[in-house]
Amino acid sequence: MNEQLRRLAGYFNRALFCCLLICLVLFFIVAKQSSFQETVTDNSFLYTMNYDVSSLSDHSSAQIKYGHRLFTQTNQMLGAFSDSTQQIYNSALSCDNCHLNAGTQAYAMPMIGVSKIFPQFRGRENKIGTLEERINGCFERSMNGVVLEESSAEMKALIAYIDWLSRYVQKDEKLIRRGLKSIEIPARKVDLSNGEAVFQRECTRCHGEDGQGQLLADQSDYEYPPLWGSQSYNNGAGMTRVITAASFIKYNMPFGIDYREPLLSDEDAYDVAGYINQQKRPEKANREVDFPDLKKKPVSTPYGPYADDFSIAQHQLGPFQPIMRFYEEEFGIKKTK
Repeated sequence: MNEQLRRLAGYFNRALFCCLLICLVLFFIVAKQSSFQETVTDNSFLYTMNYDVSSLSDHSSAQIKYGHRLFTQTNQMLGAFSDSTQQIYNSALSCDNCHLNAGTQAYAMPMIGVSKIFPQFRGRENKIGTLEERINGCFERSMNGVVLEESSAEMKALIAYIDWLSRYVQKDEKLIRRGLKSIEIPARKVDLSNGEAVFQRECTRCHGEDGQGQLLADQSDYEYPPLWGSQSYNNGAGMTRVITAASFIKYNMPFGIDYREPLLSDEDAYDVAGYINQQKRPEKANREVDFPDLKKKPVSTPYGPYADDFSIAQHQLGPFQPIMRFYEEEFGIKKTK
C-alpha cells in the first residue's frame, strides 16, 4: 500500500510540475506578445478642445498669438508676400495649407500633440531630431527656402503655438487621427490621363486650370495656393511622394471636406496626386544626401539613389507593391509608403 501511495505521489508531483511549467511558458508568451501591442486610447475629444487664440487675453499669450499668425499667414510674414527684409523662402505657401485649420484638423497632419513626440528619429536625416529641425525641414522643402534661426523670435513663437496646441496631450501619448489616413494603394501604375481628368473636374475651381491657385481680390495672398510652379513646394518635399499626396488629397480635398465624408475614390486620389507631382516645380539642392540609410527611404520618394534596382519612373508613379515586396523579402522591412 505504501509503495502504491509513493508511486501515486510521484505521478502527482510530476503532473503538477508539468502543469506549472506549461503555465509558466504560456505566461511568458502572453507577456511577450503584450509588450508588442500598443494600447490605443480614444482621445478624439482632443480635436474638440478650444484652440481659438482669440480667447487668449493675458500678456503672456502674445508669443502664442504671434506663432498662430506665423502659422496661418506664413507667406505674408516670411514668404513670397513678405517684406524683402523678412523673406526666408520663395513659395506662396503657408503652414496651414498642409496642416489644415491652423493645425487642428484630424488626418490633415495636425499639430496637436506634436511637441510631445519630439525629439524624434527621422529617417531622412537618419538621426534623432528636434522639433525646430523638423520645422526647418519644412522651410527648406515645402516652403522652398532656407532655415529659420532656432533662436529667432519667429521660431520660438512657432514652438510656443505648437506647445499650446499640445497642452492637453500627455508626453508620448499617441493621438489618434494624427498624420494622414492611409489609402488602399492601387496595384498599378498611376494613370496620368485619369489624373488630369480628375484635376480638371475637381481641382480647377480652386487651383485654376494651370494649377497656379487663386489670389485674393487685393492680391495680398492666395485664397487657394499654387500646386506647382515657382511658388509651390520643391521636389524635395514630402508631398512630392505620390502615396503621401494621395492620402492627403483623398481625405482633405476638395477643400472643405474631411476624412468622414471623402469625395474622391482611392483610385482617383492616387491618379491626381501623380498628375500634380509630374508638373514642374522648384529643385531642391543636395537631395542625394537624404536618407543616409537608403533602406529607410519611402518607396514613392521620386528621386534616387535607392537601395533597389527599380527605376525612378516606378518610384514616382508605381506600381509600388513590387518595390514593397522587395524590401520585405530582401531586408525584412514592411513598407506602407
